[in-house]
Amino acid sequence: MSFEAIVIGGNFAGLSAAMQLARARRRVLLVDAGAPRNRFSEASHGFLGQDGQTPAAIMREGKRQLSLYPSITIRQGKVVRAQSDGDAFIIGTEDGGEERAARIVLATGVSDTLPELSGLKERWGRSALHCPYCHGFEVSGGKLGVLANHPHSAHSAMMIPDWGATTFFTQALFEPEEEQLVKLTARGVRIERSPIVELLGDNPKLEAVRLADGRVLPLDAVFVAPKTSMASPVAEQLGCVFDDGPFGPVIRTGENKETTIKGVFAAGDAASAMHNATLASASGVLAGVHCHQSLVMQSVA
Repeated sequence: MSFEAIVIGGNFAGLSAAMQLARARRRVLLVDAGAPRNRFSEASHGFLGQDGQTPAAIMREGKRQLSLYPSITIRQGKVVRAQSDGDAFIIGTEDGGEERAARIVLATGVSDTLPELSGLKERWGRSALHCPYCHGFEVSGGKLGVLANHPHSAHSAMMIPDWGATTFFTQALFEPEEEQLVKLTARGVRIERSPIVELLGDNPKLEAVRLADGRVLPLDAVFVAPKTSMASPVAEQLGCVFDDGPFGPVIRTGENKETTIKGVFAAGDAASAMHNATLASASGVLAGVHCHQSLVMQSVA
């Protein structure tokens, strides 16, 4: 085999996994489709040493550093199929290429499905945001909203007042329970039951929202958790088991980041219900380290 491990995905998790394997002097192929989930964000925040950098700049520098290791091969391309073959795995790329390795690391990420709401998609990653820890500081002090589109929305709304005056828009979908109402009130959260029907302002800026009853409310940013799905079919093709996460399916892994398929590891947003640049990178490190250790153990079995 040309490679001992193939890492599928070149965002924070994939680059971090590949780095561990390259530093262990293993022959590694990193295949990156070049469509990271965070491509809509102007900057990555809360990532120690990288705060305020664009995701593209972080990944570009990561690839540059990774390319200095002689045992790494980096290719641009989309992996469209993967299968086991005895004690190894075969992957196929969109351009018809095929490679084989003893181990696979899935850092394939997820795709976001936003609520159908006029003006939301155009502002995604700018003034329509998913994570206050990633973007809250940049909109702090403004008028902030939380869009109720999942059962945990009320919990999210309780967090946001630390960044600004908060309105919880139930969207006529998720009415807070009595205990939640008490806590939201204690946090100073305003409850708005007339649904948002349109986001207003000079894109990508948000200035106000139009409600179903015709009112227009000033708003500087809105937090919304999109539904997620696997960005790649390869985990399912390999037979990995999924768990039901709060926003979509999550690849099941053990503490060593190995999936339910021996020899296949997973890291990043595809394998975690918590989505954050630092967490993605850390899970990639774990996947890379344990992938290397499994190669060592196989060689002495």
